[in-house]
Amino acid sequence: MGKYIMLSNLTDEGRRTIKMRPDRINEVNRELEEMGAKVKAQYAVLGPYDFVNIVDAPDNETIMKIVIELGSRGTIHIETLAAIPIDEFEESLKSK
Repeated sequence: MGKYIMLSNLTDEGRRTIKMRPDRINEVNRELEEMGAKVKAQYAVLGPYDFVNIVDAPDNETIMKIVIELGSRGTIHIETLAAIPIDEFEESLKSK
């Protein structure tokens, strides 16, 4: 499983949805699981983003499918970063 950082901002419509139905956040997390990913950690944050999620997914294609699906709803903008655990990163440097 790969690790991904998902940085997201709600649109005006997304803010209205969350205000009226805060439980929608957990519903979306369950949808991610149905699409093959698992939210490992989730934070509402202050600053340039509204949420930071740490997600496990089998591959880039799965994350791409999720980002397209969620973004097409018009409630959120997502920036996704592939994350490499430090121990794996260090090991890859040693083997070269």
